[in-house]
Amino acid sequence: MKSTTLNKHVKYRIGKWLPSDKEFLNSWICMKIKQAQSRNLEMHDSIKELKDAIYADPILYMSFTSMYDEIPQGYNEPVKNFETMLLVVNQILDEAPCFSVVENQIGLVGFPINAILDWAMGTMGGYLAFTHPVVNKKLKNILNEWKRFLSSEASQYVLVDGPIKQAQSDYPNPLGWFSHDALEAMAAMDPLRGIGKNPYDAQANFIYNFKCDPTKPHYGFKHWDDFFTRKFKTGVRTISAADRHPDVIVNACESAPYNCVNDVKMKDQFWMKGQPYSLIDMMAHHELAAKFGDNSTVYQAFLCAKTYHRWNSPVDGKIVATKNIPGTYYAEAPVEGYDPAGPNDSQGYITELAARALIFIQADNPKIGLMCFVAVGMAEVSSCEITVKKNTHVKKGDPIGTFHFGGSTHCLIFRPGVDIDFDFHGQTPSLNTSNIPVKARIGVVK
Repeated sequence: MKSTTLNKHVKYRIGKWLPSDKEFLNSWICMKIKQAQSRNLEMHDSIKELKDAIYADPILYMSFTSMYDEIPQGYNEPVKNFETMLLVVNQILDEAPCFSVVENQIGLVGFPINAILDWAMGTMGGYLAFTHPVVNKKLKNILNEWKRFLSSEASQYVLVDGPIKQAQSDYPNPLGWFSHDALEAMAAMDPLRGIGKNPYDAQANFIYNFKCDPTKPHYGFKHWDDFFTRKFKTGVRTISAADRHPDVIVNACESAPYNCVNDVKMKDQFWMKGQPYSLIDMMAHHELAAKFGDNSTVYQAFLCAKTYHRWNSPVDGKIVATKNIPGTYYAEAPVEGYDPAGPNDSQGYITELAARALIFIQADNPKIGLMCFVAVGMAEVSSCEITVKKNTHVKKGDPIGTFHFGGSTHCLIFRPGVDIDFDFHGQTPSLNTSNIPVKARIGVVK
């Protein structure tokens, strides 16, 4: 088990979905608790259903009670019990994520429910609760309720160019997504910043890159999700003539390399140390999983909270099958213990358990053959939308789907015998890499 010493600064959650300053995050949670208690909002039906399920099942009641009892006192967790947790989550369902600047540090609580569950997720009680099928069914209903809000005009209040004045946003110094600080934070994550008109002007960088209309309110975005699933303008991310070669594999998402393994087994103990990939579990026992085997290759990369969240085909080929897989939302690898940046250290583990989407592509290049793209939802980012149909042909770089309400992690799976010279753009896959542009070369099949 990891040390119970709490540092003020922990490593960023990959993709920087939550702040690295634990004191900032704790103050945010304390504020939300106070806010929820004073407002005494009517409880959403989905929250009531989860609460009733907890009280109705002694195992669930034990799990949700013990997850808070198990948190060491040194962590100073603001949420003391599951009743308080439900109270605060209830309030979150009518809010959209925004920026906050305190003492010149930008804090983005992009995963607010994840933040509320942060320490509880890493306990044994949390493990039992968040792998329970009834709990995940209820959590899906809760996230769908938040989805409806984030897809409504009511969520536009965070899409402004200055401070947010609306009552929901009682962050310290809340800022809209088109404020200078927020635009600068988004521009800083752009791996191709420096290309285009006025590239070091953050607003110009956003307008140059994305389809939007800065002359209209909210830059023309209809709601939060419309902004978060924004599209690049034509010509911003293109595939070079050399990378059109059928041997070249391009990046399916604007993402940073996390891991690359070429001796993956069909069945492995993914919950153990090292979190080995287990293909049959990643593919949820799909009939096409039998086409793969031991010594397959998995490339995994993660997306940033502030960038592009759509998926694009890494190869030319035919879509032979697609499937959405229901799964967990807040399960962490038990071997990691208390993860101060959860679910940072469970990235491999969640590829087998989390809500995800499978897209099987029969590449035109016979040296590649059948491959699989896996989009993995993480925490609140659980809505994986597949936008291609079976038996259609896609060109390298064509759109195939998108995450909603954020980004997460994804995998490319290649069968045994597909020998790829990967290009990580001068980086070693890890939690500390930077984005490679979508549609840029990430490998060449030998």
